[in-house]
Amino acid sequence: MWEKQLTGTHTYDYHYLMKRWSMDQLNVVDTEEHLMKLPVVLGDGSQHIVVLQFSGKITSPVVKVSSADSSRQEDILTWVENWLQWDIDLAGVAAHFVGSDLERLFYAHAGTPIVKDTDLYYCLMKTIIHQQLNLKFAYTLTNRFVEAFGTKEDDIWFYPSPERIASLEYDDLRKMQFSQRKAEYVIDTSRLMIEGKLDLAQLAALSNEEIAAELTKIRGLGSWSAQNWMLFGLGRADLLPAADIGVQNALKFYDELAEKPTPSAIHTRGEGWAPYRSYATMTLWRSIET
Repeated sequence: MWEKQLTGTHTYDYHYLMKRWSMDQLNVVDTEEHLMKLPVVLGDGSQHIVVLQFSGKITSPVVKVSSADSSRQEDILTWVENWLQWDIDLAGVAAHFVGSDLERLFYAHAGTPIVKDTDLYYCLMKTIIHQQLNLKFAYTLTNRFVEAFGTKEDDIWFYPSPERIASLEYDDLRKMQFSQRKAEYVIDTSRLMIEGKLDLAQLAALSNEEIAAELTKIRGLGSWSAQNWMLFGLGRADLLPAADIGVQNALKFYDELAEKPTPSAIHTRGEGWAPYRSYATMTLWRSIET
């Protein structure tokens, strides 16, 4: 077992990170100890359980990183820094909104990070599973998906591989209350990866516009899905899913409106939030979470 301490020089609300991570019951989070255990799969496919323990004020946070495999220490540290987006100055992001229509929101929810998924493939599968479902049932389905086809090491679940899902029949998911179309989207997209027709690592190197163009060619993936994958998979900074009900409800509540704003109105309004529209999105969602 090895340990390494990362010291933050910018505001980062790790309490919110843990709160959002704990929304999924399969994730291991200890809010009293400020501790998280993550399933980490490195580029070579090796699996590692990584423990993060936070301390300090959110204006100068410290995270202790530990894992069992000392031979991969540098690779794991690089992965953790990327996952946390540890180099992003969230105070600087908030400063961008001073004088804007969201200034009060960023003051109330300082240091809200983009909380990424730990795996690009699973992020895409979760996006497909979650679309057009209420949040509670969406997590129920993704948990069934992981428990049925993933692997468990100690108390940590590692997500299913595309090879495993590509080998399934649609009825395997239908038995778990997937709709026929959702079962097809999940399995067919996984098969595209196995056939070499979809490479998420290569996709990640493209611009937002190029990624959206490629993903929306795939049956079952629309602009909402592409934006969510770029946000939660890649942590891109300037995305605004204006059609998202949560964003619409948050703005309705924040502005004390009688009705939800339209996607078109949100897009127009969001032009002033660039290049940090993802942080506006995360902070809006946070403002109505209970």
